[in-house]
Amino acid sequence: MKKISIFFIIIFLSSCTTVKKKNEDFSFAGTTMGTTYSIKIVTDKVNISDNLDENIDSILVEVNQQMSTYIPNSELSIFNSSLDTNWFTTSKELVQLFNESIEISKLTDNAFDITVGNLVNLWGFGPSENENIIPSEEEITNLRKNIGVDKLQVDFENLGIKKLNPTLYCDLSAIAKGYGVDKLAEYFTTLNINNFMIEVGGEIRTAGKNVKGEDWRIGISSPNNSNLQSIIGLSNSSMATSGDYLNYFEQDGIRYSHTIDSRTGKPITHKLASVTVVHSDCRYADAIATAINVMGPTDGYNFALKEKLPIFMIVREENNFVEKMTPQFSKFIIQK
Repeated sequence: MKKISIFFIIIFLSSCTTVKKKNEDFSFAGTTMGTTYSIKIVTDKVNISDNLDENIDSILVEVNQQMSTYIPNSELSIFNSSLDTNWFTTSKELVQLFNESIEISKLTDNAFDITVGNLVNLWGFGPSENENIIPSEEEITNLRKNIGVDKLQVDFENLGIKKLNPTLYCDLSAIAKGYGVDKLAEYFTTLNINNFMIEVGGEIRTAGKNVKGEDWRIGISSPNNSNLQSIIGLSNSSMATSGDYLNYFEQDGIRYSHTIDSRTGKPITHKLASVTVVHSDCRYADAIATAINVMGPTDGYNFALKEKLPIFMIVREENNFVEKMTPQFSKFIIQK
């Protein structure tokens, strides 16, 4: 799965060579979903698993095979390429994520919308790039008529998903990485591993403490990458960030972000540079971060206040970046 560009997150962790009397810090890293992953585990077990690294890769490969739009024979790609409007039998994981995505779409008034795929492709941010050609208003209008989660159905009992429009194209890029993080967290829990940090493409989930016995330190960089905007502490929480400045193209002095608002059919154009969301589940944080990024600095902030969500915004203001956070986020701040 090609990485949907997101806000850079710098993770402050203890060195792998730092060892306490009982606990040791184990590291794992690799590539997945068109991006990278990094994992830290703190445990007193000398051999936590002879094949843990292989199992980690296997879980991420499975998620990618289910949910990627860049793998032609993934479950999602086969569903997207079919013009059949009958029930499509698939894995329970894909059915589950479709159902959760529909619920989040309803909650956010379609600011999060997995049926935006055809618009993403039209603007050149999907598997088939169009070399930054600006689509016509007619093209955008025609595609917008054929999208929306109301054109999707989910059947948990028979593990099926269904299009009500044959040309519907779903894109899980704004939730699948978070889902992969959650799947790894579930796996570690079955192994009685209680202290870990999982990061996939910038989406993060933590449990317990780091090797120093402290909350996991996560640094959030400024959009200009010149310095750290903030350092937060996380334990038994997830964090996801959505931003508009790492994957975009410019034409005639106008910046076109990879984040498409399905309600307009166009890239976002407001001044919200990035938003970070903290939640227990990484996939939810992942999706909500995208939704708030679509809403913008005012509507997105008001939505977070209403839902009592911990969020941290960085907003462009003339030549500067201004921070804005909900009261629920302030408790995570360690250093500014």
